[in-house]
Amino acid sequence: MSRTSRESYVTTETARRTTDVLQPRNTLLAGMTGIGAAAAGDWTGVPWGLLGALCAGVVPAAYIEWERGRGRWGDRHVVDRTQRAPIFLVILGSIGTGALAMTAGGAPAGILIAMTALWVMTVLLLAVNTVWKISVDSAVASAVTAMLAAVHDPRWLAAYGLVVAVCWSRVRLGYHSIAQTAAGASLGAATAAAFLPL
Repeated sequence: MSRTSRESYVTTETARRTTDVLQPRNTLLAGMTGIGAAAAGDWTGVPWGLLGALCAGVVPAAYIEWERGRGRWGDRHVVDRTQRAPIFLVILGSIGTGALAMTAGGAPAGILIAMTALWVMTVLLLAVNTVWKISVDSAVASAVTAMLAAVHDPRWLAAYGLVVAVCWSRVRLGYHSIAQTAAGASLGAATAAAFLPL
């Protein structure tokens, strides 16, 4: 293997690991836990954050794995845009169910706002996806970072370095264009606007 080929291989593997580690399920597990704690002001918000992560990230990821097992999709990336609508519908149903459970259970307002913001973001992702393959991974990474900055501490904006890494990895692996990742990240950042009235 030539030096150029070796460097290309290493770069591609780095991108693959980056996109796997920072995939939506993992990002939401870490981020929603922090958002829940910040919304409650103490550890009692952690279970609410975990419930949010379960509904917004874990359930959709499990659905994708189930469909993969049936042979419908080759991997979690679902590269064919036209096959993505069922995933968005599962996400919407799961987030909606979680938000209803949180409302009934008296969850802190901040975590309910985060769930609502994620639900609206998913509706917009679904709408855009009908004509263009916007990056969901970039949108989720950006949304979680922006919401953490809004409910916890503005210094969380420094985590946008990780959002850039997600965008880079998606482009490097050929799943999206620069425009598609930038659009996803911009839409994700807009979710934090739900916290402006607070």
